[in-house]
Amino acid sequence: MSETLTMAFSPPNTAALSFDALYRDAAGDVHAYAWALLRDRAAAEDVTALAFERAYRRRTRFRPERGSARAWLFAIARNAALDELRRRKRTAALTFDPAAEPEPADQSGPGLQPERRATVRAALEALDPRERELVALKFHAGLSNAEIGELLEISESNAGTKVHRAVTKLRKACA
Repeated sequence: MSETLTMAFSPPNTAALSFDALYRDAAGDVHAYAWALLRDRAAAEDVTALAFERAYRRRTRFRPERGSARAWLFAIARNAALDELRRRKRTAALTFDPAAEPEPADQSGPGLQPERRATVRAALEALDPRERELVALKFHAGLSNAEIGELLEISESNAGTKVHRAVTKLRKACA
């Protein structure tokens, strides 16, 4: 569906996203991705809103020849999440444990039993932050290895290798 986003053309040769289609297609996935990075529901909601606000303001700068609208949006969301993580380092420690918050419903999938969800959650927590981000980009964002590589400024094959290693670690931890 994300690849079939309609494009509206503003001034000649300037592509502007059909923003409502992008929002409908990706809002839940952006939120799940932000939650996976931040482990805090309220911060994930703020980052999601900020990412879409930034995307809306910059929609005329989107260039389809450089990648998909979805990859462009997740690059914006990643930067917003990293901004939030940097901001947290400059502020006082949190007074609660965000990891204790229940995960969003779309994180776990409808068919997983509570015990299995807890196992997967623990396995994700055991991954280092970069590996968690790779898993989130691949499975929450639905990005290809090429798009992940572009976003993280690594080669497509390196992205594929890193995703494979992270998923392998996750599978072993869940076994």
